[in-house]
Amino acid sequence: MDQAEGIMHTELLRFITCGSVDDGKSTVIGRLLFDSKAIFADQLAAITATSKRRGLSEADLALLTDGLQAEREQGITIDVAYRYFSTPMRRFIIADTPGHEQYTRNMVTGASTADLAIILMDVRKGVLSQTRRHAHLVRLLGIRRVVVAINKMDLVDYDKQAFQRVCDEFMAFATPLGFETITPVPMSALHGDMVVERGTGLPWYSGKTLLQALESTPVDEEVVHAPFRFPVQLVNRLRVAAGDEERGYLGRIESGTIAVGDEVVVLPAGVHTTVSAILTYDGPLRDARAGQSVTLTLKDPVDVSRGDMIAGRVSAPRCDKSFDALMCWFSATPLDPSRRFLVRHTTRTVQGKVGAVAYKLDVNTSAQVPAPAQVVMNDIVKATLRVQQPIVCDSYATNRPNGSFILIDEVTNDTIAAGMIL
Repeated sequence: MDQAEGIMHTELLRFITCGSVDDGKSTVIGRLLFDSKAIFADQLAAITATSKRRGLSEADLALLTDGLQAEREQGITIDVAYRYFSTPMRRFIIADTPGHEQYTRNMVTGASTADLAIILMDVRKGVLSQTRRHAHLVRLLGIRRVVVAINKMDLVDYDKQAFQRVCDEFMAFATPLGFETITPVPMSALHGDMVVERGTGLPWYSGKTLLQALESTPVDEEVVHAPFRFPVQLVNRLRVAAGDEERGYLGRIESGTIAVGDEVVVLPAGVHTTVSAILTYDGPLRDARAGQSVTLTLKDPVDVSRGDMIAGRVSAPRCDKSFDALMCWFSATPLDPSRRFLVRHTTRTVQGKVGAVAYKLDVNTSAQVPAPAQVVMNDIVKATLRVQQPIVCDSYATNRPNGSFILIDEVTNDTIAAGMIL
């Protein structure tokens, strides 16, 4: 296996696309899929036929992502459309997120696991209020790398000054938000310039194409270098020598690294022990890292069950029955503070209640505004949550996997909110 093949099987980049209505989000994704040869012949035939029925002279690549009948009728994206593709360098999962403010909850869902955001703009319109809102939301949700895709350059005759003007306008307000990298790319998704291929319309631009920017973005750096967190999904009995059995703890490493011989703490019990083995279907490992699903065995007999956390002894997480969080309300039914909900955090589910609401977040400016009389769909609020059994958590700012949770309605089993622990 050569190096490129090894990378393809190990690296996965999750990214979202967001922008205002008609900026071309779905077309950009369609162009990525089409030009990287990630669609089948029957898919191309289907969208070509649909495009002809609509009176178009060529295939509308946006149809590759616009999967809902309602959004096809309206010509807008109203839900999160996920697509997968790969290149010899990397695998990708794309979330095409909604542009409308009333679908903030959908954007929160799509962005919650993303490593990078593509913020799309129409070069003729420049930075709009939705552009600002998306940039604020992306930063709030912990995404530190942004590609600014300035689209429809063909409609301004590929003018360099028009591109530079929009770049300067975006950087003026986005720089203080503290993104780690902001990469502007001029493009015409309709004609394919600077999406996958360089095209012929932008000879003055010497930077990366959109795909090159996606392929070169660092993956998993922060989560791998974060403290070790291993939420236990299942406890299994393993056969060992002489017919004896020992317990194995199955789960996915959410952050950090672990090696045989490392000291760990089992929470919430607070018991300290050592990792004696790391097992996989392919055999034992000496060490493992974030993203891998493994079975751990421990040197000492410890009472561990599903929902417990095996963590690094250094920089251990906190164990709380009350915590503050920023919470996005998903449900069409307003928050009822008197009701109990299920709080699902990693592999642990406990009963809890939402306490005092401190303030509401203005998603257009990140400003704190007075707490609303009612928390309704798409509101993002700071609130205190109280749970019956402690959860083992970090702040979302320092550890996204272990700092996030969802609220579930006990009766309907619907997800009614998502939160970021402060």
